[in-house]
Amino acid sequence: YKLKEEIEMEYILNFIVDILKIPSILVGVMAMLGLLFQTKPFTDVVKGTVKTILGFIVLGGGAGVLVGALSPMGAMFEQGFNVQGIVPNNEAIVSMALKEYGTITALIMALGMFFNIFIARFTKLKYIFLTGHHTLYMACMIAIILKVGGFEGTLLVVIGSLALGLVMAIFPAMAQPYMRKITGSDDVGFGHFSTIGYVLSGMVGSLVGKGSKSTEEMKLPKNLSFLRDSSISISLTMMAIYLILALVAGREFVETNLSGGDNYLVFAVIQAITFAAGVYIILAGVRLVLAEIVPAFVGFSEKLVPNAKPALDCPIVFPYAPNAVLIGFLCSFLGGIVGLIMLGMLKWTLILPGVVPHFFTGATAGVFGNSTGGRRGAALGSFANGLLLTFLPVILLPVLGNLGFANTTFSDTDFATVGIILGNMSKSLSPIVISVIIVAITAILVVLGFIPSKTKK
Repeated sequence: YKLKEEIEMEYILNFIVDILKIPSILVGVMAMLGLLFQTKPFTDVVKGTVKTILGFIVLGGGAGVLVGALSPMGAMFEQGFNVQGIVPNNEAIVSMALKEYGTITALIMALGMFFNIFIARFTKLKYIFLTGHHTLYMACMIAIILKVGGFEGTLLVVIGSLALGLVMAIFPAMAQPYMRKITGSDDVGFGHFSTIGYVLSGMVGSLVGKGSKSTEEMKLPKNLSFLRDSSISISLTMMAIYLILALVAGREFVETNLSGGDNYLVFAVIQAITFAAGVYIILAGVRLVLAEIVPAFVGFSEKLVPNAKPALDCPIVFPYAPNAVLIGFLCSFLGGIVGLIMLGMLKWTLILPGVVPHFFTGATAGVFGNSTGGRRGAALGSFANGLLLTFLPVILLPVLGNLGFANTTFSDTDFATVGIILGNMSKSLSPIVISVIIVAITAILVVLGFIPSKTKK
C-alpha cells in the first residue's frame, strides 16, 4: 500500500511539473490568477487567459521554426570546418539527468516556485520568474549537485528549493536596470538564465558605445530603403551566411544529409528565409503576450505580491530592437568561434559554438548592448557574450564530470555560474554549512525588504 501511495505521489508530482514547465500554460495560469484577483468578469478572465496562452504558443511556434532552420547551419559549419568537440545543450543534459533525479527535481521545482513568490512578497526582489523550462533545468542542476554533495531527504528538497527561489529572483533583479532602458518602462522583468551574459553586454555597451547610434537608426539611400524592414534585412543577411556555409560544406554533404536531395543552394536560400519567418512569428507572439500579461499582473501587485513584475523569456526584448537581434546573433557566434580557437591554442576541451544558444542569447545580448551603447554596444557586447558562452562551460565541465556528465554541459551562463559556485561549495563545505549560508542570504534579503527605500526629494 505504501509503495502504491509513493507511486501515485510521484505521478502527481510529474504531472504538475509537466504542466508548469510548459511556458504557455504557466504564464496562462498566472494571467488567470491575476485577473481573478482583480475580480474581473468571467468573459475577461477567459479572454485574457486564452490570449496569453495563444501568444506564448505563437512565440514557441516561432522558436520552433527558428531552431529547425538553425540546425542545418550548425551541421554545415561542423562539416565545412572539420571541427569536433562538445556542443553545450541544456535539453540534452537535463533529459539524461531526469532519469535518475526526476522526483527530486520535481519537488525542488514545485517548492522553488513557491519560494520565488515568498521572496518576491517579503523582499525587494519583486520578480515572478515565468520561464518554466528554465526553472526545470535549474531545478535539475541544483538537485544533482546537492545530492552528490551529501544532501538527503527533506534538507535536500528545502535547501534546493530555496536556492532555486533565490536565483529566480536575483537574476531578474540584475537585468532590470537594462530592461528599463530597453522597454522604456518598469512593467516587465526578464526571466532567462543567461542573465550574466546580458548584463556583461550591457556593461560593455556603456563602456564602448559613447556616441554610437542605435541599431534601429538606419539611414539608407532611397533605392535601399527596403532594408529598413527587419524581415528583409534578416533574410538577405542570413541568405549570404547559409550560401557560404553550404558551399564550404559541399553539395554532396548537404544534399545527402540535410536537404533530402533538393539542390543545396536552393535549400540554403529557403532555410535563410525560414529563419527570418521564425523571427517574425516570435515578434508577433511577444506583442500578443505583452498586451495581456502586464494588465493581468496588476492582480498580483494589488493582492498577493505588491509591485510584482512578470519575469519573461528572452524573446520578450526582440521587438524593441530587431536589427540588434541579428547583429547580436552574428557577433556572439563570432565570439564563439574566436573562443574555440583560443581553447585550441590552450589545448583545453573544445566547446563548439552551438547555433541555437548563440542565436537566443546572442540576439538578446545584442539588444542589451544596444540599449547602453548603440551599434558598437550591440556588436562588442554580444561578442563578449559569445566568449562567455565558450569559457564558462569549460570551467563547469570538471564539476559535471564528477557527476557522470563529462561529455555534455549546460549552454547558458547562469546555469554555468550557479553550477560552478554550488559545485565547488559542495566539494569543500558540509551540507549543514551550505544550508546555513543559503538560509542566511534569504533572511538578509527579507530583513532588507522591511527597510524603507530612500526616496529622492
